[in-house]
Amino acid sequence: MAEIRIAYPPWVARRVAWDAVYASDDDRMGLAIDLSRWNVVEDTGGPFGAAVFERDTGRLVAVGMNLVVPLSNSALHGEMVAFMMAQARVGSYTLAGEGMPAHELATSCEPCAMCLGATLWSGVRRVLCGATRDDALRLDFDEGPVFDASYEYLAERGVDIVRNVRRAEAAEVLALYRRRSGVIYNA
Repeated sequence: MAEIRIAYPPWVARRVAWDAVYASDDDRMGLAIDLSRWNVVEDTGGPFGAAVFERDTGRLVAVGMNLVVPLSNSALHGEMVAFMMAQARVGSYTLAGEGMPAHELATSCEPCAMCLGATLWSGVRRVLCGATRDDALRLDFDEGPVFDASYEYLAERGVDIVRNVRRAEAAEVLALYRRRSGVIYNA
């Protein structure tokens, strides 16, 4: 019988400051971008990183990085890994459970269709985005059917989206991936 195991790459233990307080949007996006860069430099996956935080305290709950190619699983985008690890850490299928603090996601690039859909069900109340869909499309990543209405749907359900946070820096990681001839697995 097949089994799926998802584990962080070894570099996460030595590079992520789990006890740090990520107080600002800039701090939170900085971690997401660092995760994307480290994933490329360490050759452990695609150029996308994400992190889940307690919104009000800045406490880091979980990180995620694109693990599609190394784990041969198309669902393992950075946001998806961050959601899965965060929910495992808090012991709930939702990050919006009764008595829980509000959570937010910082992601190095605007989410693809799958990750944007999962955002609603994850329970996060806010999403910070670095690079844009167009930045990813320049690498030939297919982001799927994401529309203005997709973002409006989330907003109507209480999920705030903040775009272009440290965009140039986040887009540079995508360019680094291209220069290193990274695999474009969904073109």
